[in-house]
Amino acid sequence: MSVPKFYPIIDTLAVSRRGTDPVTVADALLSAGARIVQFRHKGHFDRNAFTAAAKISELCRDAGAQFVMNDRADIAMLLDADLHIGQDDLPPPAARRLVGRERRLGLSTHNQNQLAAAESEPIDYVALGPIFGTVSKDNPDPIVGLFELARLRSLTPKPVVAIGGVTRANAVAAWNAGADSVAVIGDLLPEDCSKDALRQRAEEWIELSRT
Repeated sequence: MSVPKFYPIIDTLAVSRRGTDPVTVADALLSAGARIVQFRHKGHFDRNAFTAAAKISELCRDAGAQFVMNDRADIAMLLDADLHIGQDDLPPPAARRLVGRERRLGLSTHNQNQLAAAESEPIDYVALGPIFGTVSKDNPDPIVGLFELARLRSLTPKPVVAIGGVTRANAVAAWNAGADSVAVIGDLLPEDCSKDALRQRAEEWIELSRT
């Protein structure tokens, strides 16, 4: 399987800090042509979070794009979504049993040992990072860097998504180092988070991913 080169992640905390909402961001991404959207909500998954996830799932379905839930296998099952899990979430075999063989399953990795262990797991792709410094996590793992990305890329046949501090200024370097895709969080959001500005930023990313 393949993963789109541009992999936007809608992080509810980052979105809230910019004074917008997840559904508005998703709508802008999809209207610009994004082919995959991940919904990430850390902390208590309340009714408002579920409502936003359900609406984004519907928008993705209408656009023919992949919808990915972060962490929450139960919500992924309810919304018939793909799932992305981390090292501290459900073990991949358990997550696979829950979501079935038809849904895509991704796994976050942060170093060589985790990447090597992922080879025997029932997953479809791995995320590796943080490649660059990131502010999207309170306690990020050590920076992987481009040199290590290039070295580790050769150790797995699975698609590799570079994550962590990826911006329009460094995304090409990550692709050139071997990443099949780059996951983008903070750089999805311009200072002005109007719908037009959000869509323009998404269009810039999609254009960049075509190079």
